[in-house]
Amino acid sequence: MTRTDVDTLPKAELHLHFEAAMSRASAVELADRYGLPAPATGSFADLSEFVVAYERARDVIGSLDDLRELARQLGERQAAEGVVWTEVHFVPATYAGRLGPDDGLVEALLDGLPVGAGVDHAGLVIGINRGLPISAAESMLELALRWAGRGVVALGLAGDEIHHPAAHFADLFRLAHAEGLPRVPHGGEGAGADHVRETIEMLLPDRICHGVRALEDDTVVDLLREEDVCLDMAPISNTLLGVVPDLQRHPLPVLARRGVPVTVNTDIPLFTGVTLAEEYRRCVDAWRLGDDDVLRLARTSVERSLCPDHVRSAALRDLEAVTA
Repeated sequence: MTRTDVDTLPKAELHLHFEAAMSRASAVELADRYGLPAPATGSFADLSEFVVAYERARDVIGSLDDLRELARQLGERQAAEGVVWTEVHFVPATYAGRLGPDDGLVEALLDGLPVGAGVDHAGLVIGINRGLPISAAESMLELALRWAGRGVVALGLAGDEIHHPAAHFADLFRLAHAEGLPRVPHGGEGAGADHVRETIEMLLPDRICHGVRALEDDTVVDLLREEDVCLDMAPISNTLLGVVPDLQRHPLPVLARRGVPVTVNTDIPLFTGVTLAEEYRRCVDAWRLGDDDVLRLARTSVERSLCPDHVRSAALRDLEAVTA
């Protein structure tokens, strides 16, 4: 499969954080506009150092128009990469009202994304930040439910797993499940396989973001396979943040061989400097993947996405054509 093939291969991106999806040029431009430091890029000593850089990226977004424009740019970049569907993680509560009510933030972001009016190329995952008060988590669930079916496709969860484990949010995720709202929490990035197990048992996830540490416990790998929980993995992000020592030793190909559904995503491209097509290419090189492996990853991303049925059907037809 050539570099051009990967660029045009129909695929979905299911694990992408909004603030970390802006281009480096946009981050610098916004920082200059508001007299703020641009977020640091490159390697980070640990996850806590990265969180500071991420917060700086969020801080340079100074208006609803900024949200709208960054979302528009993201949609254009994804289309150019052959991405037929993107799920964007976004936590309005972390803005603490500085850009106005949470509903206004969601509306602005959806205005910019290729959503609605017959164009269905993206969906929004409203996230819960583990480190905020439980009242903020409750408000994010309420927000997600208000916007469900109008551009919001799921409830997410991110942040410090060790001090704020999945059990703290079990009631909210069970309510989301009861209301028919899909759940795509983070788990097994900054904590071990037991946290992946807890995420499955407590949060009833449709998919889990990362799940890198699952491989530490064979029974957790078995549970993922038995419960058919897909892992939305981000290999280069994991390498940058020191979750894995290098791309060659990333657990994704091993998990895939053991029957766990997996997808490839960029997670934080502002900081990695890597597009989704480049993420695929680097994984192909590091793991010596064949064309069938790449097509399987792309197909899984489409099949496990929360896109509308007509988007999924069209993308799968296109993938079949590539296979033929």
